[in-house]
Amino acid sequence: MSALSSQAYKGTRDYYPEDKRVQNYIFAVWRSIAEQYGYEEYGAPTLEPLDIYAAKSGQELANEQTYSFTDRGGRVVAIRPEMTPSVSRMVAARRQELPYPARLYSIANFMRYERPQRGREREFWQLNVDIFGVDDIAAEAEIITMSDAVLKAFGAKDDDFVIKINNRKLINFMMAQYLGLDAVGAQLMVKLFDRKDKISPVDFHDQAREILADDAEEGLQKVDLLLDAKSMADLPAEIRNSSSVVEVQELFTLLERAGVKSAVFDITLMRGLDYYTGTVFEVYDTRPENTRALFGGGRYDGLVGLFGAEPISAVGVAPGGTAIENFLEVHKLVPELVSKTDIYIVVLGDAKRSASKLARDLRDQGVNVELDITDRKLDKQIKTATKKKIPYMLFIGDDEVKTEVYTIKDAFTTTEQKLNFASIVSLIKSKRR
Repeated sequence: MSALSSQAYKGTRDYYPEDKRVQNYIFAVWRSIAEQYGYEEYGAPTLEPLDIYAAKSGQELANEQTYSFTDRGGRVVAIRPEMTPSVSRMVAARRQELPYPARLYSIANFMRYERPQRGREREFWQLNVDIFGVDDIAAEAEIITMSDAVLKAFGAKDDDFVIKINNRKLINFMMAQYLGLDAVGAQLMVKLFDRKDKISPVDFHDQAREILADDAEEGLQKVDLLLDAKSMADLPAEIRNSSSVVEVQELFTLLERAGVKSAVFDITLMRGLDYYTGTVFEVYDTRPENTRALFGGGRYDGLVGLFGAEPISAVGVAPGGTAIENFLEVHKLVPELVSKTDIYIVVLGDAKRSASKLARDLRDQGVNVELDITDRKLDKQIKTATKKKIPYMLFIGDDEVKTEVYTIKDAFTTTEQKLNFASIVSLIKSKRR
């Protein structure tokens, strides 16, 4: 029998301790911002019935990107490819009991069967933040302000990213009234706009011409006017004077008051998922190394009602872990992260028994301790502590056992000091603070 592969399944990733430190740092920042805004954590199952994705997320996601199978009870289920249908189901289940606005967040992993590429994996981790029960634009303003706050909490500056904003009501007006498309043509055009940065301009115009059919030439001129519009002021008058523009303008006013400086209007932004009903937005890195959207979100007022409950308004956003990590790397914002272990005890001579007791006593005081139990030479013990990025090494031999004063070495500054037990505990706790 041939040896099993040591490689992770395609599109997934192994997280060794150094990788997990970065991921946990990202999660900690996410959790901090969500809780600063009053959002509370929830959890949902990894498996859901396939039909909750087919109902509203779109056929591409349900049919082509889910890991779906028939379970032993004959039910067709899927490993969750996103969280929005799950949290909507949960809200529907307790529609009458939840206090509103319901502010909910989760940090969870998902799977989609798609081509792995930079910033996109088949298994991925996301922060999901959703607010339920606010009908007006204040909900979008809060979610977008939080998105801005998340990146700022990592150390990003205003010019490191841009938040592109559009509105599905405006998009629907643009497709039906401005371009004169029927429901099928409008859906095809939305999908095409959503892919415009992934195909060549020639392919874009060829596909647009097919959708526009008999009105292709006039329609293409109108499409080009849309592509050239850099602000609401640049929009064709028919669109600029529509009632849906007022909502977008109000949102920008609220964002300006909140100190969000990176928001821009983009009439070509679509967001591919079918359940969005109002504001949609995506956040982009301004550096060319990251061309894909970092993350996005929007309003989806119709989803809760699909589960038999009274409809309720909702706005959400979902930053992904790998895209955020790429953003931090490009902008050199990943901090120097060390082990959660505070002290590595290096054992000299026959001091193992005393070293074991010292380790227990330190742990009782809340200090995280790794004790070397290998009887290896001094240099090998030191090498292990260094490779593990443990901040302190404590040396214990016969002299230390007698005096109860220990040599403790800072692994990064290489400075040494002799401390008793109480001083060691004090040092570690002050270092954490």
